[in-house]
Amino acid sequence: MQTPLTAISEDHILRLLDEPRTYEQGFRFLMEQYQERLYWHIRRMVIDHEDANDVLQNCFIKVYRSIQNFEGKSKLYTWLYRIATNEAITFLNQKKRRAASSIDEEESPLSNQLEADAYFDGDELQQRLQNALEQLPEKQRLVFNLRYYDEMGYQEMSDVLGTSVGALKASYHHAVKKVEAFIRGV
Repeated sequence: MQTPLTAISEDHILRLLDEPRTYEQGFRFLMEQYQERLYWHIRRMVIDHEDANDVLQNCFIKVYRSIQNFEGKSKLYTWLYRIATNEAITFLNQKKRRAASSIDEEESPLSNQLEADAYFDGDELQQRLQNALEQLPEKQRLVFNLRYYDEMGYQEMSDVLGTSVGALKASYHHAVKKVEAFIRGV
C-alpha cells in the first residue's frame, strides 16, 4: 500500500532520491508535495498563469538535474524556494530585456493582464492589492509575497534570499507602508 502524500517527509523524499532505483518515485513525490506552493510563489512574482507554469517547469527541470547538489544545509523546501525565486527573477529580467529591445511591443498594465486572465477570479480589492504590489521595487515585492502569502519567517526568507534578517524586516516594513498608501489612494 502506498503512503499518503501528506505523510511523506522531506527526509523520506531525499532517501528515495538518493537511490537510483527509487529516484523517479522520489522526484514525483517531491513535485506533488511542493508543486502548488511553488506555483503560487512564482505566480505572485510573474503574474501570468502561463508564465508561472513555464517558470515552474524550468524550476523542476533544474531541480531534477541538480538534486544531487543539495547538501542538506537548509530544508529541502527552502532550497526549492530559492531555485523557484531565482528562476522567476531570471524570467522577469529576460522579459524586461525583450520588452526594452522591442519598440513595437507594448506591455499591458497589470490590471489589464489580470482582467484578461481566465485563471484570476479576484475581486476589486485583490486587484488593487496586485496593482499596489506591481508598484513596489522587485525586492520589496518578493519579501512582501514571501511574508504575506507564504507566511515565511524572516530567518527562512534569509536562507532563501541570502539577505540579512534586518534588511528583510526593513524591506517588508517599507513594502507594507507603500501598499497601505496605494490602497488608501494616498
